[in-house]
Amino acid sequence: MRLPPIILATAIALAVAGPAARAQSSPTQAASASDTLAGALRETAADRWYKNSFIYNLDVHTFQDSDGDGIGDFRGLIARLPYLKGLGVDCIWLAPFQPSPRRDDGYDVTDYYGVDTACGTRGDLAQFIYRAHSLGIRVIMDMVLDHSSDQHPWFLRASADTSSPWHRYYFWSSARPADQYQGVAFPGPQKEVWTWQSHAHQYYYHRFYDFQPHLNLLNPDVFAESQHILGYWLSQGFDGFRLDAVPFMVEIPRTDSDRSPQALPLLTALRQFVQYRRGDALLVGEANVPPEQISDYFGKTGDRIQMLFNFYGNQYLFYALASHDVTLFRRALITLRNILPVSQWCWFLRNHDEIDLGRLTTAQREFVYRQFGPDKNMQLYDRGIRRRLAPMLHDDRELTMAYSLLFSLPGAVEIHYGEELGMGDDLSLEERLSVRTPMPWTHERNAGFTNSPHPTRPLAGGEYGYEHRNVADEDRDSSSLLGNVRRFARLRKECPEIGLGTWAIADSSRPQLLVLRFDYQGQTLITVHNFSPGVQQLSLDPAGHAAALTDLISGTILHPAGRVFLLSVPPYGYAWYRLTP
Repeated sequence: MRLPPIILATAIALAVAGPAARAQSSPTQAASASDTLAGALRETAADRWYKNSFIYNLDVHTFQDSDGDGIGDFRGLIARLPYLKGLGVDCIWLAPFQPSPRRDDGYDVTDYYGVDTACGTRGDLAQFIYRAHSLGIRVIMDMVLDHSSDQHPWFLRASADTSSPWHRYYFWSSARPADQYQGVAFPGPQKEVWTWQSHAHQYYYHRFYDFQPHLNLLNPDVFAESQHILGYWLSQGFDGFRLDAVPFMVEIPRTDSDRSPQALPLLTALRQFVQYRRGDALLVGEANVPPEQISDYFGKTGDRIQMLFNFYGNQYLFYALASHDVTLFRRALITLRNILPVSQWCWFLRNHDEIDLGRLTTAQREFVYRQFGPDKNMQLYDRGIRRRLAPMLHDDRELTMAYSLLFSLPGAVEIHYGEELGMGDDLSLEERLSVRTPMPWTHERNAGFTNSPHPTRPLAGGEYGYEHRNVADEDRDSSSLLGNVRRFARLRKECPEIGLGTWAIADSSRPQLLVLRFDYQGQTLITVHNFSPGVQQLSLDPAGHAAALTDLISGTILHPAGRVFLLSVPPYGYAWYRLTP
C-alpha cells in the first residue's frame, strides 16, 4: 500500500512551497494532514524495541564466503548467525547488497529491487532473514535514496532524452551553476557537485562522487518510487532501514546559490508510509548535523526518523579519549539530552566510514590527529581518521573501557563488524576501504573468511591482523575483548534503565571521570569510567539513603562511609553499580 495521495501531495507541496506558503496554508488543510499523520504513528512500548537495542553493521561481501569465490554471501552469513546471537546482537544492519558497479562499495545502486549475484539469490536472502528472525534478531538494510549510480537505467534514460519523464528524476542545469564547487562531500577525490553530461548537454547535480547523480525526491514520481522500494523490502521481511545521507537526501539544489534549502516534510511522509506498512519498522538516520538542527530530523513531535547516529557526541568522545578529559564530552551529552520519548540516539565508536572530527575546532582536531592519526595516510578529507579503534588506542585497557562506556551511554549501541575483536585496518587501501577488510574468523590463511586464494579484499595483517585478532582465538579466552563485549552486551540487557530511563551526570568533580546515573521504574544504575592512565579517587554521593552499591561486573558490594561511597578507580577502569536504597 502506498501513502494516501492527499498526504503525499501535501508533503511534497509543503516541501516545495517553503516556509511562507506553509504558513499560509488553510487551518482545515493543516488539521487534516496533522490528524492523518497522527493516526499513522502507532507508537506503543512494543514498537520501540530499538531504544535499548544492540545493532551490528556488516557487509555481506566481506563477512563469510561459502562457495569459495572469495566474496562473502548470504549462505556464509547464515552459518555465522549463531556467532551474532552469542554476541548479544539484537539487530543486523546490512551494508548495500543490491546490484551495483561497486565504485563506492555498493552505495552506487543500479537496481533497487535486486540482489547482487555475488551475494547469492533472492532465496538465499529470504532464508537469511527467516533464520535471523528465528533467533530473535531483526534485520535492517542500508537504503540509498539520495542518489543512484550513473549506470542505473533511470539515469541512462534521463541522459539520452531530456524530454523524457526520467530526466526529471534528477537535477539539471543548462548553464554552469554558480555553486558548482560548493558543498563537496568528499574533498580531494571530488572537485565539484555539478558535472557536465555530454549526452544531455547539461550539468547534473551530485553531492558525492560524479558517478552518483542526485535523485529528485520532490518529483512525485520519484517519491512514489521510493515508497514502492521501501514497501517492497518491508514485504520481504526487513525490519527497517538505515537511511543514507539524510540531509542531502532532502536537499533542494539551487544553481544560483551556495546554500540549498531542504524538503524536510518528505521525512514525515516517508516515516508515515513505513509505519502504515509495518507499525514497528525502524528508520535510522545518517544525519551529521549540529545540535540546533537535530529536531528537524527527529521531528518536533517525533514523527520523522526514530533514531539518529550520534555523530556530534562521537567527535567529543574521541577528543575525551585523546585528552583524558571528559569535560567537553559531558557538555555534548547535556546538549543532546532533550529528545522525545519516541526518539533515540544510536552510539558508536567506529562505523564503516571515517571518524568524523569536522565539528571540533582546528586545534582540537589537530590534537586528536597527533594522538590517533599522526600520519597523513591515516587522515581523510581533512576532517577525519580512517583507522579502526584498536590500533588507535594501543592500550587494551583503554579499549575495553571504551566498550564498557559504549554499552552504558544513554541510547542504543552500534558496532561495525570486527571491532568486537580489536580488528586492525589496512591503510594501503583507498579512502574508507581501510576499515572494510574481511572478517577474521581464524588465524589460518585467509582468516577462515574464504577458501579462495584471492579474497575480495586483502585481510588486515600485522599486530592487529587476523593472525592475532580473530574469533576462534578470542572465543577461547574469556578475558579477550570479544569476551568482554559479550559481557557488556549481556549487562546492557539486564539494565533497561540505560535505554529507557532518565539519566544525569552524577559527578563532575574530576575531568578524568565520567559518572552517569540512570533511573527507571524504581531501579538506579550508576556507571563510572576513568579516561586516564592513572588511578582516580571518587567520593560519590548518590543522594537519598543508599544502603549499598553492588558492582554488576565483579559482584562486590560497597557500603557508604556516612552518606558517600569512597571509590578508587584504576587506570582506564570502569564499573556498573546497582544502587540498593
